[in-house]
Amino acid sequence: MVLTKRIIPCLDVANGRVVKGLNFESIKDAGDPVQLAEKYSTEGADELVFLDITASSEQRETIKSLVKKVAEVIDIPFTVGGGVKTLQHARDILLNGADKVAINTGAVKNPEVITELMELFGKQCVVVAIDSRRNYNIEKGKNIFSEDGKKFWFEVFIYGGKKGTGLDVIDWAKKIEELGAGEILLTSIDRDGTKDGYDILLTNEIVHAVGIPVIASGGCGKPEDMIDIFKNTEVNAALAASIFHYETHSVNRVKEIIQEHNIPVRYWSGFVISISYATSHPKNWDSWFGKISGNISKYSFDIS
Repeated sequence: MVLTKRIIPCLDVANGRVVKGLNFESIKDAGDPVQLAEKYSTEGADELVFLDITASSEQRETIKSLVKKVAEVIDIPFTVGGGVKTLQHARDILLNGADKVAINTGAVKNPEVITELMELFGKQCVVVAIDSRRNYNIEKGKNIFSEDGKKFWFEVFIYGGKKGTGLDVIDWAKKIEELGAGEILLTSIDRDGTKDGYDILLTNEIVHAVGIPVIASGGCGKPEDMIDIFKNTEVNAALAASIFHYETHSVNRVKEIIQEHNIPVRYWSGFVISISYATSHPKNWDSWFGKISGNISKYSFDIS
């Protein structure tokens, strides 16, 4: 069976608003998180990621009330991260409507928490976010690469991209898989907000280093960028923000374009549906199905 590729909008949230920046800096407002979440869910997003991007640097927990409001208006898998350090933090997020918990700084500071989360909530709930930046100061023992005549290695960053850790991204990815991570959300800080496309080299290296699903993030500016990452790597999903927030393309239109290039996506003529997920999460199934039941003859299914 051919596995479909997932298209995932991301809500980077600061002070209760969705924001977008360049290389994790120069932040500007992008809209209301609840309104955008509902819009993306209706347009056919496969999943939604919500990241409280200042929670770790401000030494606080994710805004749970906002997580709950978002969860109430969507019917797709929902990953939430930001400031997660303990099992209780994760439990609170899940109890407020999230399906998965993303952890970055907390995992680097206390790697054992990955295993604890996996044992308590299940591997499928544990997403480890990795923020990566190229480091051109060559160090012994790192995985070294060369591009455009320059040598570098990929370093793990924490606290919203503000602090380097000295950890090699590839080594860290292997370790978190061993500890029990169910998925990796891989963000290139170098590409973040540039709209120059995903870091194919970085993504390829991580996909080949681990056996768990990987989500590519950072750099998407047009549908062709998603096509490139899917054609040139075996990544499982592509996450994007700017392309959706500023209405350059709808989620549905992006999927149409991707499908035209023979890349399998869950697509239903303007509506995407995962039957297995919908039937196991019947929050608003009646109203959801009601949206399309009257015109069902117009649609063709591609359910994977």
